[in-house]
Amino acid sequence: MEKQEFLKISNLRKSFGSGDNKTEVLKGIDFSVEKGEFCVLLGPSGSGKSTLLNIIGGIDAADSGYISIGGEKTADMDEKALTRYRRKHLGYVFQMYNLIPNLNVKENIEVGAYLSDNPLDVDDLLRTLGLYEHRHKLPNQLSGGQQQRTSIGRAIVKNPDILLCDEPTGALDYKTSKEILRLIEEVNKKYRSTIVMVTHNDAIKNMADRVIKLRDGQIRHNIVNESKLMAEELEW
Repeated sequence: MEKQEFLKISNLRKSFGSGDNKTEVLKGIDFSVEKGEFCVLLGPSGSGKSTLLNIIGGIDAADSGYISIGGEKTADMDEKALTRYRRKHLGYVFQMYNLIPNLNVKENIEVGAYLSDNPLDVDDLLRTLGLYEHRHKLPNQLSGGQQQRTSIGRAIVKNPDILLCDEPTGALDYKTSKEILRLIEEVNKKYRSTIVMVTHNDAIKNMADRVIKLRDGQIRHNIVNESKLMAEELEW
């Protein structure tokens, strides 16, 4: 099967502050991700990985360089087009679940479905997530892992081209973290979503197709993983 360059990041630069307080956070980032690939952005705090994820997600703007998804450049878009782009292409999973407290599990996921022209079947997705029997519970009746599953469901129900995950296991214990990683692995296989995940957990790189190692705003390594492990096999 022919490989398809899908997400392209070209000479991306980003600074915060000005004058003597100016800090260059991204210093010319270049890489691409193929459609359906699972890419991990790995690096210590302050390496620029979350800033990079926010720029890919259209939450933040680069100072120079560009992002393109399926040939569409974010830099060419006005605010209305950028909102449409985020709605059409992207699903977000954060460390904090950001669920709507007065909506139940199914309703929280349906919020994502309303944003899509081509949503997944909600009941089928609830079963994939292992949440079908919990679908009528409110967020405060769920465990942390169940809340994170719901937030993944809200992101993936849109049937997005790219699922952006910012430390999705950061607030979870070891066992629950592995369950969430297994779920993300299943979502990648079942729905062929392209996944870009920020993590500082070195073990997670072993389940990724591509590993981008960042340090001080630069790419130190861009590795294609020839011998992936299943999420189940990860140890840390």
